[in-house]
Amino acid sequence: MSEFTSPTDTILMSEMELNDSNLQTLSGYLMQTLSPDAAVRRPAEKFLESIEGNKNYPLLLLHLVNKQDLDLSIRTSGAIVFKNFIKRNWEIVDDQNKIHEDDRSRVKAFIVDLMLGSPLNIQKQLSDAISIIGKFDFPKKWTDLLSKLTTKCETGDFNIINGVMHTAHSLFKRYRYEFKSQELWMEIKMVLNGFAPTLTDLFNKTVGLTAVHKDNLIAMRTLYSSLTIMCKVFCSLNSQDLPEYFEDNIALWMGHFHTLLVVQEPSLETDGDEEVGIMQELKSQICDNIAMYARKYDEEFGAYLPGFVTDIWGLLISLGPQPKYDLLVSNALQFLASVADRPTYSKLFEDTNALTSICEKVVIPNMEFRTSDEELFEDNPEEYIRRDIEGSDVDTRRRAACDLVRALSHHFEAKMTEIFSAYVMAMLAKYEQNPATNWKCKDSAIYMVTSLAAKGQTQRSGITQINELVNLTDFASKYIIPEIDNADVNKIPVIKADCVKYLMVFRSQLPGQIMLGVVPRLINLLESSSPVVHNYAAITTEKILLLRGLNNGPLVTSDMLAPVARQLFKNLFVMTSIAGAEENEYAMKALMRSISTLQENVMPFLPEILTKLTERLRITARNPSKPHFNHYLFETLSLAIRIVCKSNPEAVPSFEDVLFPIFQEILQADVQEFVPYVFQLLSLLLELRPSGTIPDSYMALFPCLMMPVLYERPGNIGPLIRLLQAFVSRGAAQISLDQLPPLLGIFQKLIASKANDHEGFYLVQTIFEHFPQSALEKYIKQIFIILFQRLSSSKTTKFIKNLIVFLCLFSIKYGAAKTVELVDSLQHQMFGMVLERIIIPDLQKVSGTMEKKIAASGVIALLCNCPPLFEGSYSQFWAPTLEALLKLFELPEDDSLLPDDHFIDVEDTPGYQAAYSRLAFAGDRVQSNIADIDNPQLHLATCLYKLTAAYPGRFGPIISQGLQADAQMVLNRYLQSANLSLC
Repeated sequence: MSEFTSPTDTILMSEMELNDSNLQTLSGYLMQTLSPDAAVRRPAEKFLESIEGNKNYPLLLLHLVNKQDLDLSIRTSGAIVFKNFIKRNWEIVDDQNKIHEDDRSRVKAFIVDLMLGSPLNIQKQLSDAISIIGKFDFPKKWTDLLSKLTTKCETGDFNIINGVMHTAHSLFKRYRYEFKSQELWMEIKMVLNGFAPTLTDLFNKTVGLTAVHKDNLIAMRTLYSSLTIMCKVFCSLNSQDLPEYFEDNIALWMGHFHTLLVVQEPSLETDGDEEVGIMQELKSQICDNIAMYARKYDEEFGAYLPGFVTDIWGLLISLGPQPKYDLLVSNALQFLASVADRPTYSKLFEDTNALTSICEKVVIPNMEFRTSDEELFEDNPEEYIRRDIEGSDVDTRRRAACDLVRALSHHFEAKMTEIFSAYVMAMLAKYEQNPATNWKCKDSAIYMVTSLAAKGQTQRSGITQINELVNLTDFASKYIIPEIDNADVNKIPVIKADCVKYLMVFRSQLPGQIMLGVVPRLINLLESSSPVVHNYAAITTEKILLLRGLNNGPLVTSDMLAPVARQLFKNLFVMTSIAGAEENEYAMKALMRSISTLQENVMPFLPEILTKLTERLRITARNPSKPHFNHYLFETLSLAIRIVCKSNPEAVPSFEDVLFPIFQEILQADVQEFVPYVFQLLSLLLELRPSGTIPDSYMALFPCLMMPVLYERPGNIGPLIRLLQAFVSRGAAQISLDQLPPLLGIFQKLIASKANDHEGFYLVQTIFEHFPQSALEKYIKQIFIILFQRLSSSKTTKFIKNLIVFLCLFSIKYGAAKTVELVDSLQHQMFGMVLERIIIPDLQKVSGTMEKKIAASGVIALLCNCPPLFEGSYSQFWAPTLEALLKLFELPEDDSLLPDDHFIDVEDTPGYQAAYSRLAFAGDRVQSNIADIDNPQLHLATCLYKLTAAYPGRFGPIISQGLQADAQMVLNRYLQSANLSLC
């Protein structure tokens, strides 16, 4: 038997002909993907997904995109589908090539010219596709790409040049965030040699052409658009380090940057207040570029900096409050913040008059609550919250002004506090004169205090470092709590929201009594008609419930929350019934956290809560659109199941009766967003059942869990394997032995994957633990062959750790001698290599409490119950193996990496899978109890005592000569604790 029958074996690619019939068919399905009707759209999407493995499919898409007589919306849809196809399939993972090599070559030969000759919206999609291909193929497998791009720049056609620059930007922007490495720098050096002179020459000529074509509006738009994208490419090429070429040409670039920052082109200004103009985009990017130089290249940039500070100051003074200037103002402020934060340049701002002027003319005007902010607050609360409270306000004026305040406070905290305090008190006094009219004054005052006081923060705790010169508690008592206390939940909503946000931001700094006191008031504010106010109240309530109090216990206990729980739940569910806001993630998260806090005290409310949750799940499953809401909905269901079944294990069938019909609908409709969650809840329900009692409703599902399509989606793999483990651990006797080959086929497929090999180990270990040896005997050797074949092809730290645990588990289950016999049957004396090259050097890498117990028990079995190791051909490894075990017990985990680890991306490591969100309240997968020992060190001492009693006098010399002195001391300590001594 060479391999198992795997349900996930790749189907051989079919070939699709490049003809008009196939193009017409493809066009029809692309049109259907644009339908708002899910019943039309989803089948079309599934069809396209089903044929994407066929040869010529990507070329068909590109030819369709190139058909001038087709509707532009279909061509654009084709470009988007092509880009997403490339994103999913171009990377070759674990030697699985999902695109025919001939297709790869022909795509690369065709796509550049197609992109450059396409309309702008198609050009953008194809440019992104080139960037994705380039990430994996450029420069080694796409050697002519750079020369193609530079040659196109010689045409003088700025429509083509712009396409080239957009592609270069897509291709090179990864240089901004990739970790430094010799390989990366060699690539950048090659790009610089081939592209930097072309870019500089084009930039220089294009700046000159702006003067020549000053009266030609169309030409000016094209030229300034080109300059903008060239500045983006400049940023990418200078992000890792200052290249010698750009250092040699710094005067040219900085001179043009200065010219472009101060130039005025009224004809290019947009008419309205919202639409960002070309000049704003260009100047914003220049601000980014010079901020980068100010942060990273002090010495080379120093001579130019004072001039740019003057330019930026003049720019900020001249710009109005209209939203179209927001990005430019934000980037200009960020430049000043970058300069102010550097000790080298801080002297530019040390004068009190200069600081006062900055506060008065730059900071305060950009912290004011504008008419556009008010409109956003009222008309698009979701976007307002996203910007204001979720950390996505990076490009807003307020955020940038706040960053400038913090940078200046870093060097001049006392001066800034004094200057700001005067403005804050004046604004609060003005508000008190007429709150209804002057409420914006208080809004600005609260924002200033927050900006000045906050110095460091975390997502969990809010602000963790503060300006000690600002009395946060006093300010809260005088100006925040009174607004929260006001019974009118709809009075001046912006101020209500500001005050709630203040409590949220400083929750870890304000006294616990204040935070406890505001909980009932926040529950009242959930009734506010303002979406921002009631959402802020929900967010802040949830975060207060996470705060820790005395002895690190919860600040708000279950008994404290219980008296207000009914009103809390009522108000939260009202929030999820508001038309257009039914999938409110903030309300659902607050509901989840409230139930978690209440625990058993939630029982009286659960029948009503579960009815509403299951109905919401049924409705949401028809068209999921809010990932965070979906996640918290399933978390809340998991939590409810755990709480109820903890006190009443017999309640599992009641949950199954309610949830199974909905789960069946989700699985039959293949709602991809929900399928991993359903698998996790099914696992939880199954794990809560005692062994040997899997109902027929579950067993009918079992064969379906091995369908190939399920394993094609990375997000399904973790939840699926956990569910399979639950089936095996709870009902191995109920599973037909005919299902073993498909199960082992899944293991074989996963072991071959560096991304998912750990899931293969989870599965096979559960199989070995729960199936009888007689059922597995004929498969065992093939399993070992598969594992050692993978070891020889790719030795990663993750695989080694899991292999050690597996070998130890096998030794516990079937005996250490059986392990040695099996490994040696693969190759003569192979187990010696396993000891010398894997177990002894890498045992200390094993992590996880249960994993360490299994490893320890298995190694003890090898040491004490395996004659080949203590009296046979491997006896020279006995003492080193014992010492490795003592290191596992006594020393920190060895986190050093193996050579093949650099092939594993962050998303390839356990605990993260694209499109897979693990449910925290669904708990962890069933833990093995095969190594059921409380104290492995005591177990070692006992087993060694028995071994030496059987062989008196033999092991004393081996230990004294083979173990280092400190290891001998550790071993003696274990023996003394057990009141034992070796014979």
